[in-house]
Amino acid sequence: MSKSVIQGLPRWTLVVPALAFLDLVLSWHRDLGAVLLILVCAGLGAAVFAAVHHAEVVAHRVGEPFGTLILALAVTIIEVALIVTLMASAGGDKAATLARDTVFAAVMITSNGILGLALVVGSLRHRVQTFRVQASYSALSVMTALVTLSLVLPTFTTSAPGPQFSSAQLAFAGVTSLVMYGVFVFIQTIRHRDYFLPAGADGDTDEDEEHHAAAPSSATALLSLGMLLVCLVSVVGLAKTVSPNLESAVETAGLPLPVVGVVIALLVLLPETIAAVRAALRDRLQTSLNLALGSALASIGLTIPAIAIASIWLKGPLVLGLGGKEMVLFALTVVTGLFTLSTGRATLLQGATHLAVFSAFLFLAVSP
Repeated sequence: MSKSVIQGLPRWTLVVPALAFLDLVLSWHRDLGAVLLILVCAGLGAAVFAAVHHAEVVAHRVGEPFGTLILALAVTIIEVALIVTLMASAGGDKAATLARDTVFAAVMITSNGILGLALVVGSLRHRVQTFRVQASYSALSVMTALVTLSLVLPTFTTSAPGPQFSSAQLAFAGVTSLVMYGVFVFIQTIRHRDYFLPAGADGDTDEDEEHHAAAPSSATALLSLGMLLVCLVSVVGLAKTVSPNLESAVETAGLPLPVVGVVIALLVLLPETIAAVRAALRDRLQTSLNLALGSALASIGLTIPAIAIASIWLKGPLVLGLGGKEMVLFALTVVTGLFTLSTGRATLLQGATHLAVFSAFLFLAVSP
């Protein structure tokens, strides 16, 4: 590999993806002893940090909002693959709520956890941060519609027993989710791309110090894109590898089964969490919002259609409808988001509020 290609890429960002993938190959379908479990967890953490670095290299090359979109799509596509794989391997009633639990956890993590953390760390360094209301409100409205149509309505429909969609209803929800997400991506990247640029940016000009540096070459960006995919595959694969240990720990501790979905979502969304926090520290809150809300939209917009297709051959019930507690938390998330995103300015208070809602979600997942 030529030096010109790897220029600007630290050596560890090239070594870690290879080692993490090797870790995945060696641990796949094997019982994890204490030593192997430690190696898997170490590889998982290292792959997360490498993924964030390569995502930022790609984002620097293609510019906003394409960089955040690439990371959100990559993470979500592999998240979908993980959900389908776990549902197929578990089967039956045990996997009936896995898709719902993981998707709802992803929504709560992104719209409260990642968003709140970015607001807190950003405001601690910069006091008051600004963002574009048009972009944030648009993303929140689409997220509200998608969650309501896909996860709330099944609780109230009557064509199928329990909080489930009938086949026709599931197909409608899948098509609608995919179309709405496609329209949002079109608006974000083409029709109103300027809405999603960091506040203060004007076209191709940005005052942020990151953009004063020369953009990486196309070869370097392509290498980082490949390394990003390797890292994300390793993260999700290693998360799946440790999932039996996780399920055993959950059962041993007497915790509810949805905790598994929450932990899986937390692991998969670690790269986006770190990227959003680093953007907020650089006073680029709009990038953090693009990551948080865009990831929530991608999670629903791609997972529901994929589950609808996978349900053709997956056996067992598919429970998508949320319970009353989850609906209250989602309603609180929407209302809180409306107040946070209504002014285009955010402080420590808004971040603390979102983190309070996220803490309530985590606590009630463990102690329903």
